[in-house]
Amino acid sequence: MIRSTLIGFVAVLLWASLALFTTLSGEVPPLLLNGLSFAIATLVGLLYGLSTAERRRTLIQTLRLPPYVLVFGTAGLFGFHALYFASLRLAPPVEANLLNYLWPLLIVLCSGFVAGRAPGWRAWGGAVLGLIGTGLIVIQDDGLAFDTAYLPGYALALCAALFWTTYSLAARRFAHVPTLAVTWYCFGTSILSFVFHLMFETTVLPQNTIQWVAVFSLGLGPVGIAFFFWDEGMKRGDVSVLGAAAYAAPLLSTLLLIAFGQAALTLRIALACLLITAGAALAASSLIGRGRRSAAVPDSPNR
Repeated sequence: MIRSTLIGFVAVLLWASLALFTTLSGEVPPLLLNGLSFAIATLVGLLYGLSTAERRRTLIQTLRLPPYVLVFGTAGLFGFHALYFASLRLAPPVEANLLNYLWPLLIVLCSGFVAGRAPGWRAWGGAVLGLIGTGLIVIQDDGLAFDTAYLPGYALALCAALFWTTYSLAARRFAHVPTLAVTWYCFGTSILSFVFHLMFETTVLPQNTIQWVAVFSLGLGPVGIAFFFWDEGMKRGDVSVLGAAAYAAPLLSTLLLIAFGQAALTLRIALACLLITAGAALAASSLIGRGRRSAAVPDSPNR
């Protein structure tokens, strides 16, 4: 479990670069950017799946999965991004992003339904500290100003949080499905993104090398490989710890933006860093404690 949890946390680290690479990608419309990124992710999955004979067999087996499994995975990746991008267009991004980042807390609170146990006080405490820290990151100096005109956008942001929570937790029910199946989820998401792009957006391609590198980096990391790692973490890792640790994404994202001159370091940001780091450490300590207790149990002589 510890190994899978760590793999899941790598996905969180990769998601931290989402804002930076998106900023560097220029004026590429969201759905087109989504389609390009997931197309690259599909290629990465295919290259990995074809790298050995055993993986090739597994990849071929994923093509024989029941259709509802492939529909579930594609709907999860595409649905979340469609809702999230739409919320950013219909509501101020600060408030929409805050509402969307309720999903780590929801994962912690609901993890007992899929893991067979209720999260401990450390997981709960870490999630709450992370939520407060995330709020400090996304709330600007003039605070939040909720306007009824933005209610549709707020509703979509909440739906995005619920959508991703449901997708992440439901992945546990598909533990028998090889993670290589995410390759086809990415492929379906890419196709749907291109179709909806042609329907609703004007095509604007990257204009220079930096923008193309940013798009390629998105496909390799936060809008690509991260979903393979997250799938492993959700299926075989500790979902409550991962939910609390997911608050590291907005923290690290903000630090990257500061490092590249896209944001300023303030007292509010420094306090947010402290709260999120403490929350992640507190949640992770629950996993370490369980690992030590498991190690203290001697192996059965019949094993």
